[in-house]
Amino acid sequence: MRILVLQGPNLNLLGTREPGTYGTATLQDVQDQLDEVAAAIGVTLEHYQHNSEGALVDRIQQARVAGVAGAVVNAGAYTHTSVALRDALLGTELPFVEVHISNVYAREEFRHKSLLSDVARGLVVGLGIYGYELGLRGLVSGLR
Repeated sequence: MRILVLQGPNLNLLGTREPGTYGTATLQDVQDQLDEVAAAIGVTLEHYQHNSEGALVDRIQQARVAGVAGAVVNAGAYTHTSVALRDALLGTELPFVEVHISNVYAREEFRHKSLLSDVARGLVVGLGIYGYELGLRGLVSGLR
């Protein structure tokens, strides 16, 4: 089973961007940790990060055509603004879990609204990078 791990804007800055909010782990640390979990549960991951909304939409569309079973998605700021990402996920019927490193509900009001949550299989917020593991395990369990 292949799973896409889709990372939105500014997640390439993990480890240096607002460490009080996002921690000191880098994007590579997240990928390495998830690859270990994936190996243990018998799935293959495809990691993709981009700052551009259109590139993320393209990757979602490519994933479903290529037979990817589902996705772990941290859309970053696009979570709160992107109808295009929502439409791509709905249009491809790609099952996904939404993940956020920080507790978006304990932050600015504009971060309290997600355009993805109501169409996601699940939502993990505020548990740091451990949330990715929980999201991956939950998604794979549901797909099996």
